[in-house]
Amino acid sequence: MMDVGRHSKINLLTYSEIENIGGYIGNFQVTVRKKARYVDEKECNACAECEKVCPVVAADEFQEGFSSRKAIYMPFPQAVPSVYILNDKDCLGHNPIACGKCADVCEKNCIDFDMKDEIINLNVGAVITATGMDVYDPTQMDEYGYTQYENVITSMEFERLISAGGPTEGHFIRPTDREAPKRIAFIQCVGSRSNSPTGNPYCSNICCMNTIKDSLLLMDHYPGTEITVFYIDIRAFGKGFEDLFQRSKQAGVKYIRGLPGEIFEDPKTKNLTMLVEDTVANSVTDFEFDLVVLSVGVIPRRDSDLIQRLLTLSRTTDGFFMESHPKLKPVDAPTGGVFLAGCAESPKDVKDSVTQASAAAARAQILLNAGKINVEAITSDVLTDFCTGCQVCVKVCPFHAITGGDAKLKIPVEVVEAACQGCGTCAAECNFDALTMKHFEDEQIIAQIDAITGENAADKVVAFACNWCSYGGADLAGLSRMQYPTSQRVIKTMCSGRVDSKFVLHAFENGAPIVLVSGCHYADCHYIDANRWTVKRVDKLWDKMERLGIRPERLQLEWISAAEGQKWANTMKDLEKMREQVTQEEIEHAMKVLKEDREKAEAKKKKKAEKKTPVKEIPLEAIT
Repeated sequence: MMDVGRHSKINLLTYSEIENIGGYIGNFQVTVRKKARYVDEKECNACAECEKVCPVVAADEFQEGFSSRKAIYMPFPQAVPSVYILNDKDCLGHNPIACGKCADVCEKNCIDFDMKDEIINLNVGAVITATGMDVYDPTQMDEYGYTQYENVITSMEFERLISAGGPTEGHFIRPTDREAPKRIAFIQCVGSRSNSPTGNPYCSNICCMNTIKDSLLLMDHYPGTEITVFYIDIRAFGKGFEDLFQRSKQAGVKYIRGLPGEIFEDPKTKNLTMLVEDTVANSVTDFEFDLVVLSVGVIPRRDSDLIQRLLTLSRTTDGFFMESHPKLKPVDAPTGGVFLAGCAESPKDVKDSVTQASAAAARAQILLNAGKINVEAITSDVLTDFCTGCQVCVKVCPFHAITGGDAKLKIPVEVVEAACQGCGTCAAECNFDALTMKHFEDEQIIAQIDAITGENAADKVVAFACNWCSYGGADLAGLSRMQYPTSQRVIKTMCSGRVDSKFVLHAFENGAPIVLVSGCHYADCHYIDANRWTVKRVDKLWDKMERLGIRPERLQLEWISAAEGQKWANTMKDLEKMREQVTQEEIEHAMKVLKEDREKAEAKKKKKAEKKTPVKEIPLEAIT
């Protein structure tokens, strides 16, 4: 941090927050609010005289509440810049001044109670999202007694108690009696690898090695301490991690495969008792400890919703931000010009975070040095003659690549080609065919449907598969030589959001017995939230089919990822069974009613167009 603060080409904005990000790749406009710290950064020399006279006492967040701070304080010992900050929420008041003792003792007159927040506007070409993570709050797990017993602490609180810069200056003590504990238990996977509503199903990556490190630290500083680790699985993957695990065992740390069901406290001694099933020894044993440490897992930043909205990012089911491609573009976000680093993308340790940060910086440097970008030829185009400026496309675009448009003034929308990622949702939602997607135009997809249903349509299943997930799942099923019926005919689209309602209806009108719309899992859309519009569109189609007397079951919606080749094969088997149950009478009925419905809609549209542009009759005499 000190090197960053001194670097001539790095502008470090501390105690600041981003309020808004607009624009697109190579042309982002960032609005930053630099909060008033009420202390002049350039003049303050951190003499601490102001802190000494401040009468306010508040819990120190950095020390996990084990010690206190003043209203004017240093956030943490290694803070950059090394200057004090005045928390106006804790201060007795400075408008008007209720105390002012800090300002009276400051010889350099650094404290300015009239300081205001500063708004800074930045024009940048790339954005690196390195927001870090938060830790799981164990108050939700009542069985471990974190809210009831003082001697049950989290791994974060443990770090502060054993740190030389902590509230006890590195002397590890028990909170209740301030004595060094002799028997310590570590409980792994608190909040991780849990299917309960209060936990998270994923592994937090760092917890096992953090506990192993802590156990060795205790053994070095307090020889003879009895340490027991209760775990589900010890995951010591990484360079030198297994050796560290074995060193911990050799030092005398006991590892028991099993988690306690509940913890009880002795009111007199404050010792903690737990009943644990050892799944290796196949026995149930009582244990008594002086201190219990909950190894809490990692969770996404609690303000990640705001960050997602500002940068139009995708998130995976676990809440972390999703990369553009897990293998080919592991640090690129789906939004062009935005890159991911550290635990913003997934739980990882320091080494992996540094590696990814270096990769993200390199990717940003490549982009900025090039001076121009290459855009895939799958972006959307606006047919201005048909656009009414209704702005439906503006609302559905997940990348905010469509701007402008005014229905009253008949101003068409515009597509920012650099920001467009080619999902095609805008073209599918447009009611006036005013938007078209290069290489995935309506005529091209209709032609594929006609080719599929040209012969023996009743023997085929028309399947629309998104490029990133379900099409990859179909490819994996083929590469893995999985056996499934060959009746399906796949039409690839970049996203399930590109599947227009008229494509599905055209397939049924041509005699298709079953139509499948398939895409990424609902929370894992490559195009942020484009498949949400797919669901809304399919819901409307089901309602329309039911109204026209067509079985809605003939239209299927399925989420299949690129790794689920087996699910693709099973889906195809299920669809084949459904296809065999569709009668010729059903197919003919669907063809008839859909044709009639289409002709009515076309006639209505034509009549409406004629009303808008009436033909004016000119007398023959006027022409003469």
